Amino acid sequence: MSQPTLLSVNRALATEIKIGGRPVMTGIHKRPVDGPVAVRPLGLDGDEQADLSVHGGLSKAVYAYPSEHYPFWQTVRAQAKAAEWNAALPHGAMGENLTIAGLLESQVWIGDLLKFPNCTLAVSEPRFPCFKFNAAMGFNQAVKLMSANGWCGFYLAVREPGTVTAGEAFEVIPGPREVGIGELFRAKIKR
Repeated sequence: MSQPTLLSVNRALATEIKIGGRPVMTGIHKRPVDGPVAVRPLGLDGDEQADLSVHGGLSKAVYAYPSEHYPFWQTVRAQAKAAEWNAALPHGAMGENLTIAGLLESQVWIGDLLKFPNCTLAVSEPRFPCFKFNAAMGFNQAVKLMSANGWCGFYLAVREPGTVTAGEAFEVIPGPREVGIGELFRAKIKR
């Protein structure tokens, strides 16, 4: 396996959107930023999560998503008529802070460390999509598709604060390797 790479660092402030006619606060509309971004125990500088009961906090400070899944989402959004066929999804579109390449959910276990040049993050749990993901993707089957495929990405706790910068390679340092991200995601989704 080649060394995984951080393609994009993404952040957003929480904003109000309408879902089903009612106002909802969300921080899902992340956009790429240039240069180094500080990573602190509760996440990236300049980033917010709106519902701390499901996103954010010490164990879910940073959200990583594999870029390898982006072509699938581009295609299903076009099939659902939520976007044009050639409309590329910008990094951050899944609500992730870190768009990564070379590391899929099936290759990650709880407790693994992602060691960046100036920061270390620990894999803590899979992301479980909520109704806001449907709104972000523009069609009502997005949560079901994420659940069916297990393409959930994963949350990270900050072990060593520092900075991350798009383009950096990072190392995966194995943890205890007892519970995989995909395994935990499927077990909780079946409940």
